[in-house]
Amino acid sequence: MATHFTKKLTSHPLFTINPYSTSSATYVASRFRDPTFEKFMDKYKNLLKIYSIQDLILANPTINPPSISINFLTRLSQKLRLNKGPTAFLRKYPHIFEIFYDPINAQPLCKLTPKAVALYQEEGLAIEGSMSVVIDRLVRILSMSVSKRVPLRAVFKVWRELGLPDDFEDSVISKHPHIFRLSNNVNEVNTHMLELVRVVDKGSLVSAVENWRVLEVCKEDCSVDRSDIRFSFKHGYPPGMKLKKNFRAKVREWQSLEYIGPYDEMGVKSKSKRGMKVLEKRAVGIVHEFLSLTVEKMVEVEKISHFRSWFGIELNIRDLFLDHPGMFYLSTKGKRHTVFLREAYERGCLIDPNPVYVARRNLLELVAMGKRGFSGNKALLRTGYENESESDEEESD
Repeated sequence: MATHFTKKLTSHPLFTINPYSTSSATYVASRFRDPTFEKFMDKYKNLLKIYSIQDLILANPTINPPSISINFLTRLSQKLRLNKGPTAFLRKYPHIFEIFYDPINAQPLCKLTPKAVALYQEEGLAIEGSMSVVIDRLVRILSMSVSKRVPLRAVFKVWRELGLPDDFEDSVISKHPHIFRLSNNVNEVNTHMLELVRVVDKGSLVSAVENWRVLEVCKEDCSVDRSDIRFSFKHGYPPGMKLKKNFRAKVREWQSLEYIGPYDEMGVKSKSKRGMKVLEKRAVGIVHEFLSLTVEKMVEVEKISHFRSWFGIELNIRDLFLDHPGMFYLSTKGKRHTVFLREAYERGCLIDPNPVYVARRNLLELVAMGKRGFSGNKALLRTGYENESESDEEESD
């Protein structure tokens, strides 16, 4: 097994494979699998489906109680990735969803359980209580942009990851006109750009990696050469990943490269080999900072890719994550590419949790419980669905 791990690592694309001559599938498949993150994603991929259904249920608060018809969910099954249909999925999580029959419209409906509603409210209160952090995150995202502006639709893609309220356009952007401004996107009809009213002094924007460097250099057991600390990033590898001398040498060489911070101006691009490496390291610094700004220190690669050109990154975002397995971990569970900031996690949990993360983890615990501990009316769960599969098998990836 150790030989297999070593082979996987020393054949990593960063050192021996040219990603441009390798198919995307092969490049992704060559990565080392981290069992801790993979186990986490087994649960989290279903939590994402639960979020989608929850958003649909709460989309019309005028209905009492907020609910949605099973027939409507059935029509959305493919989009929601409910491979066995909504009924089989909903019945797997009776701590979160309650199926009931509407005698007036003669159709089955689904609503959130009191537990799920309480956790939704807990998350909302946590977001409301961290509004200053929310504003700071948006300011930092815009400050990393070369033009200090990004498409509003790109922000909508990551509103949950950044811990924004679902009505952030009104509750955050419109309420702070001295910080944010919306303008028409001249390159795309009927869309808007979000921009900073004035450029923030970069001296007030300290990146996450810079904070780590300050703390690390003060340690007696500093894990990085102090002479290179100003350019270094934290690296860590899971148990079982054997590191050969050649690999360590390549990492040390990369660590010593000049570093352009995520809030610094790019300056003149150099076409030299070293200049291209410096630009690549700048790109790594930007995606590292982006992940640091997220609530759970994770994001789908497709979502962060919407910011790539605005951040001045000319490289493939996914390849950046694959090229630096000591900093990032890429999972393909749930038919999506999700990247984690490795240094932020220990044993599958955030080292430094925040209130929004805690509320979401409590919901994830209900997902992990499945039907365990449920003593409700099981006959009611089956009402009107005898023709659908009752399999409790996990949704396929």
